[in-house]
Amino acid sequence: MMQNRIGTIQVYTGDGKGKTTAAIGQAIRATGHRFRVIMLQFMKGKINYGELEAVKQITEFTIEQYGRPDFVDKDNPAKEDITLAKEGWSRAKEVIQSGKYDMVILDELNVALAFGLIAMNEAIEVLKNKPKHLELIITGRYATKEILELADLVTEMKEIKHHYQKGIQAREGIEY
Repeated sequence: MMQNRIGTIQVYTGDGKGKTTAAIGQAIRATGHRFRVIMLQFMKGKINYGELEAVKQITEFTIEQYGRPDFVDKDNPAKEDITLAKEGWSRAKEVIQSGKYDMVILDELNVALAFGLIAMNEAIEVLKNKPKHLELIITGRYATKEILELADLVTEMKEIKHHYQKGIQAREGIEY
């Protein structure tokens, strides 16, 4: 454990591609220094994401999914989506305070918060009280003002051009 170092809160947000990928890059760098890392993926589940296979090779890096493979309806989330988000949040609170990890990645937490699947006031309270050494990374579009203010680093991925506009669909090994 890196108990003597100061951990920050990083946020990767915006409408551009690469938020989760940036977080995974940070995780790989961290595991190269023997950090123990866990990524909890909100609103993602059971899709053949390449990163899930790749990190099986890295013993210090764990990924857990709390979502379905389907998109969540922002205006009318399914009961299962709410239940899975709450399970993921419960697990997040546990791992943040556990002392077992040097880095915790909350992938798509911004979206889960924006969609109201997780209570903002509770999330802010947990994040404010994270252990001092813990590096915390939050990804997803729609980062709220509260999350942006709490963060030590914010990177916005901005879409300028995307191949979807040409009709090129998501490709294995590139988008998932």
